[in-house]
Amino acid sequence: MTTLTTTPANTYSRISGIGGYRSEHAVPNDALVAAIDSSDEWIRQRTGIVTRHRAGADVGVLEMSEEAASEAIANAGIKPSDVGGIIIATVTFGYPTPSAASALTQRLGTGPVPAWDISAACAGYCYAIAQADGLVRSGVMDNVLVIGAEKLSDFVDPTDRSISFLLGDGAGAVIVSSSDTPGIGQSVWGSKGENWETIRVTHSFLDMKKDPESPFPTLRQDGPSVFRWAVWEMAEVAQQALDAAGVGPEDLSAFIPHQANMRIIDELSKQLKLPETVTIGRDIAENGNTSSASIPLATERLLREDPTLHGKLALQIGFGAGLVYGAQVVVLP
Repeated sequence: MTTLTTTPANTYSRISGIGGYRSEHAVPNDALVAAIDSSDEWIRQRTGIVTRHRAGADVGVLEMSEEAASEAIANAGIKPSDVGGIIIATVTFGYPTPSAASALTQRLGTGPVPAWDISAACAGYCYAIAQADGLVRSGVMDNVLVIGAEKLSDFVDPTDRSISFLLGDGAGAVIVSSSDTPGIGQSVWGSKGENWETIRVTHSFLDMKKDPESPFPTLRQDGPSVFRWAVWEMAEVAQQALDAAGVGPEDLSAFIPHQANMRIIDELSKQLKLPETVTIGRDIAENGNTSSASIPLATERLLREDPTLHGKLALQIGFGAGLVYGAQVVVLP
């Protein structure tokens, strides 16, 4: 019987470089409160957000992805031609097909590498890390470019009080590379389809085809349900990721959750009983909720503000519409 030839596997993977894109357009709470009959104080108390960054009309998912990816490639010490594949996590690219990732191959000059988008909302980055980890360790690729990129401002109804004031735009990118030592722990990920409509757009794009008067779909959420789910069930998922990696809270140097709401971040930290020595990502205060971009952007900020975190252990967890979730323990680049 003929034996198939397969690619030799790599033993481990790691994050070797990181990059981020934030728009220069900062939008303070005061610019949004009139439309939702609220106040800067209410938004700060409920969410911890002071400002969010929103991209201009000429900047979209592709432009933000290119900026973040170029920085990640440079920081990883590789060339675009060394990238073996591209995964973009996004729910706001304007085309159902073709993918943003395929267009990015041309913009970056990577050559004709495999490239695809995934739709896993605020867990999209962690989903993409899980895929990249498997691709690298299986030997299919030695370097995978992972990007979380969102232009959520395109899907905001400024009069909506459930989610609109939370949302910002941005992109974060990393290179996942082969490694001689473990750099990415086992992923814990899943979905809870019975709560599919808890975070959603108002209606299908196909409704606009059926009725030209149908408004453009915008985002909504059932805030109290999302809060309870994120605090209680995601603490369990985070603990499972720690257990799967064989580490405890005392081994961590950083905790980088999805930047959904400062109260959720604080409560998760309490549930996990994180020691005071653990640095907690709180990018949401200045950048808002950027969905799939939030974890890599928060990671980029932590490393920029505290270089001593390079090479240390971090727990990251994403959760959002679907309801979907994903978590891993990683060695910071």
